[in-house]
Amino acid sequence: MAKRRNSRRAASEKPGPAGFLIVDKPPGQTSHDVVDAARKWLGTRRVGHMGTLDPQATGVLPLAIRDATKLISFVTKDTKSYVGGVRFGVETDTLDAQGKETARFDGALPTRDQVEAVLENFRGEIQQVPPMYSAVKKNGVPLHRLARRGEEIERTPKTVTVSRLDLTAFEEGLAEIRVDCSAGTYVRVLAADIGEILGCGAHLESLRRLTSGPFDVTQATSFETLTAEAKDQVVEKRVISPADAMGLPVLELADEGARRVRHGGDISPGARLRVAPGERVVAVDLSGELVGLLEFRPDRRLWPLKVFGAEIG
Repeated sequence: MAKRRNSRRAASEKPGPAGFLIVDKPPGQTSHDVVDAARKWLGTRRVGHMGTLDPQATGVLPLAIRDATKLISFVTKDTKSYVGGVRFGVETDTLDAQGKETARFDGALPTRDQVEAVLENFRGEIQQVPPMYSAVKKNGVPLHRLARRGEEIERTPKTVTVSRLDLTAFEEGLAEIRVDCSAGTYVRVLAADIGEILGCGAHLESLRRLTSGPFDVTQATSFETLTAEAKDQVVEKRVISPADAMGLPVLELADEGARRVRHGGDISPGARLRVAPGERVVAVDLSGELVGLLEFRPDRRLWPLKVFGAEIG
């Protein structure tokens, strides 16, 4: 029965390229909303995002399409970059502009020099306490569900890395910051912690993601443009191939080599492909479809790290 259901699902899949689609997420949509839209744009259920953005945040949201969903762990890098607006003097329960105001500061707001001085405390490895309004789970329950029930529980701090934290613009009550950080860093926690040290409180008023791993905003296409291109059936031109996304050489395999790799076998790199032990290549068949992600081992053979069957797409 399960095999029959899988066959029906595969039959309903629209053929198309595997790769990565970089969406410039608009405000007001969840990351899952964008995934659902992409499934309709491309005619496939096999779409996954590569790092959640909060609903009101904008910017780079990479999506893995078709077989590329199996490559997410190989493509995702640790670093993300953001530009955010920090509003001083007002605290909220969600630590951003979507939350309810919980405190307001009546004194003088910090100067540019005071903000600059405090930022040094947040460069390098720092400890962050995950916010209650987050997808982090406690005993299998997302914290945001507990928060909406009025519950607050103790959370374990985690270590994150902020490799860059610059004040890029300033006016009274509002600072714009550029943040390069490790995956899992909460910029709204960063904003709230900055406000706490300054003694006036703060929340994250706006957030835009500029980069996510190897992808940046110059590769991103607006939601509106992608919707229009899907209607014109040209949206697939936006899909970035796995080889381009991962910056890897491509090895084209004849039928026998492709069949061997798809069954988990190793192959010779051949004379034309020059790789060193530990380096990886993307293998495709003669039609250009993904066969596998291979790694060159000390035995001078290419071994599959991930293989793709003869399914549609």
